[in-house]
Amino acid sequence: MKKMLSLIIFLALGISITAQETLSGIVLESVDTKEQPLPGANVYWLDTSVGTMTDEDGKFSIPYQKTYSKLVISYVGFKTDTLNVSSNTPIRHVLQSTSNLDQVTITSRKQATSRSYLKATNTFTVSSDELLKAACCNLSESFETNPSIDVNFADAVSGTKQIKMLGLTSPYILIATENVPAIRGAAQTYGLSFIPGTWVESIQITKGAGSVVNGYESISGQINAELQKPSNDSPFFLNAYGSVNGRLELNTHINTNVSEKWKTGFYIHGNIRNQEFDRNDDSFLDVPLKKQINVMNRWQYTDAEKGVVSFINVRYLNDNIQAGQINFNPDTDRGTTNAWGSEIDTERFEITTKLGYVNPEVPWQTIGFQTAFSYHNQQSYFGLNTYDIRHNSFYSNIIYNSIISDSRHKIKTGLSFTLDDYDEVVNATDFERIENSVGAFFEYAYDNLDKLTLTAGLRADAHNRFGFFITPRLHLRYTPWEKSAWRFSVGRGIRSANIFAENQNLFSSSRQINIQNSGGKIYGLDPEIAWNYGISYLQGFNLFGQKADITLDFYRTDFQNQVVVDWENPFEINFYNLEGDSFANSFQFEFNYNAFKGVDLRTAYKFYDVKTDYNSGRLERPLTPRHRLFANAAYETELTDRGKQWKFDLTYNWLSSQRFPDTSLSPVEFQRPERTPTLGTLNAQITRVFSPKFEVYVGGENITNVRQDNPIISSDNPFGSNFDTNFVYGPIFGSMFYAGLRYRISPSKSSQREGF
Repeated sequence: MKKMLSLIIFLALGISITAQETLSGIVLESVDTKEQPLPGANVYWLDTSVGTMTDEDGKFSIPYQKTYSKLVISYVGFKTDTLNVSSNTPIRHVLQSTSNLDQVTITSRKQATSRSYLKATNTFTVSSDELLKAACCNLSESFETNPSIDVNFADAVSGTKQIKMLGLTSPYILIATENVPAIRGAAQTYGLSFIPGTWVESIQITKGAGSVVNGYESISGQINAELQKPSNDSPFFLNAYGSVNGRLELNTHINTNVSEKWKTGFYIHGNIRNQEFDRNDDSFLDVPLKKQINVMNRWQYTDAEKGVVSFINVRYLNDNIQAGQINFNPDTDRGTTNAWGSEIDTERFEITTKLGYVNPEVPWQTIGFQTAFSYHNQQSYFGLNTYDIRHNSFYSNIIYNSIISDSRHKIKTGLSFTLDDYDEVVNATDFERIENSVGAFFEYAYDNLDKLTLTAGLRADAHNRFGFFITPRLHLRYTPWEKSAWRFSVGRGIRSANIFAENQNLFSSSRQINIQNSGGKIYGLDPEIAWNYGISYLQGFNLFGQKADITLDFYRTDFQNQVVVDWENPFEINFYNLEGDSFANSFQFEFNYNAFKGVDLRTAYKFYDVKTDYNSGRLERPLTPRHRLFANAAYETELTDRGKQWKFDLTYNWLSSQRFPDTSLSPVEFQRPERTPTLGTLNAQITRVFSPKFEVYVGGENITNVRQDNPIISSDNPFGSNFDTNFVYGPIFGSMFYAGLRYRISPSKSSQREGF
């Protein structure tokens, strides 16, 4: 505890650091008579080496002295302006495009998915334009057109989609909404389906361990979803969706100004699937029956003069899933062997608050305070297996931002507190625990505005079950030549393995659950600890006069300890602490090309080498393909004067063979081969924009009708000892076609993006 107090005192001293005078401001561009932030603009004092670049919100801060009088603002394709400056009063300036502006350059800067050349972290942003390229009914379906995230089905009955990054499943990814950890604990399996796609404004994906500011749990990466904000969203938005697999969905956004400073938004989502399908005649539903109601109310307060911005979110969700045999009736068959069925009923309540303050006198000093409370209650059964979980969670984080000496040296420091209260019932066995931690963090960022950007972070946490531990993170970006970026990263992560909540697919089988207690404090197991190392190279260039770029990255995750999930005995599932090595190597090559006006091509190849030392020896992680190919082609026609447009999108995914868990102990008729076949799927969507207010879209997933044969082992005897639904590597339903419409009332005035 003395170490903890010493670190907190050190961080507090860091807050008192003073800095020299600074000039701040924002650089904008004019698009269709509307002004919007211009990130990446050069800002420097004439005849000096003192300069900076605008951030993603177009904002900048630069050292100021009374001897400085002329400020230069420039950006490729825009007129360079020189401003006369006599004081450090904040500046707001709009750059004007030149008459010979290269139209292709504009298009490349506004790609639906963008990767920064300037950030130290390997982060790319997926905009709402990219999300609209697919049905994107919820967050788990938002990555279908993204080559860095893998989307797979978890099992053959629940219809749940699971994401992976760097070859590791979603529990090793810190998934946040507006920088507040959100998909964790009890929400780990189904939580991605609890965030409707239309609620998402953008997604930031970071490979590697990420920032210490967001906590110690991330190992393979971080995903942050920025939600629509009442100040930016349409006053009214409606999205209606229907598919041939029986899914109907309705999203409605209603935003209004309560006063000059207060804005509020109501976000209402509902979906239902009440049609039964069994195309492969195995007596089980190909897709589950489902009902969900999801309501969120957002409040936003902005006082620009006092430098205050605040958000309050209140959300309620009720989600019901019924899966199993097509003749299962929960009223008469639950708890019996008449028919195998499953129901998963989830009720969730959340309240999140965020308060940010920017010192009007010293704009480079800011402070933000975040709190989040969630109540999650899941009541479920899978055949004769029951699983109930109640999870109360509280999170708080206070973050202070400042600079040291000048804007090249930035710091973030703060304190965080997390409390998790779990109560789980597994087949009448009760598992209860409380986890809490208090931590302090310090992050230093250096940017010489040309060659080098560095972010180094350290956090220290005291956990009631883990004890005291340190989490270091380092990210480095180096630019040796034009339009290039080398990145290096290293970081440590630690987390609790919620073995039941994260592996609920185990209940849809006849396997016996075994926990090999080693004296740890979470289910008798130790926490998971891993180091992640990464190197990445980004290079932009011109190809046949058009913009292109390539990215190569390699990441390795080494586990010091891991809770091994062992499926190698077909009659058991075993959980135990790692004895030996477990690692995940991930290599990705990506090529993006603006081939023609309105045409974007994206291709990627990924190689995974993911292995673990099981009790039976070192094995490749099951159902993880070693090779993946991805290709996406997007085309948009030119926007007419009346706002009409066509949009076309095509995505192809190919997966190499994957290792099945060992079934050699099963009777011959229930055995599976050692590896799966290769698999390729094709998705497409066409959107017709009739006006800025109205558009319709039609599309298809797996339009070549690829289907996995016999996905369920022993489907004719689901209460027998060989029943298993976890050998899923591809689509079960086959081709799925859908259609929908979007209607919006555009705001009368554009507003800037606000958040922290």
